[in-house]
Amino acid sequence: MRKGRIELGDVTPHNIKQLKLLNQVVFPVSYNDKFYKDVLEAGELAKLSYYNDVVVGGVCCRVDVLDGQRRLYIMTLGCLGPYRRLGIGTKMLEHVLNFVEKEGNFNSIFLHVQVNNDGALDFYKKFGFEVVETKQHYYKRIEPADAHVLQKTLVKS
Repeated sequence: MRKGRIELGDVTPHNIKQLKLLNQVVFPVSYNDKFYKDVLEAGELAKLSYYNDVVVGGVCCRVDVLDGQRRLYIMTLGCLGPYRRLGIGTKMLEHVLNFVEKEGNFNSIFLHVQVNNDGALDFYKKFGFEVVETKQHYYKRIEPADAHVLQKTLVKS
């Protein structure tokens, strides 16, 4: 496949169904209506990825506050199989990293990855994420049910 154009676009009421379909194909877990309602209000924290104008990926995050520390939680970041390794995931993750840098005031970014998802683990480790914990039985109805918690600690400026 020749190098295509990768662009990120906003999630809107008009294209939210595309995000829903994409997530159904990419992830073994399904997300409820509240998830998509929140995504519509997430602004810069939710993006669709286009490869030559075709929706092929998406990223959805939310801000979490724990013990007074602001953390960014990546709820979903995924791309359709045939479009992996073309830089789409990187573009989405860079968008997220740029966002927390611009906003400032974030202590860390974290996410859950199924323990057997080596591709995802390798991908995040390249960007400085580390496994900080493994949660037993994190997922319901999928095997393996355990998830690694990956975290990237942000340096305070």
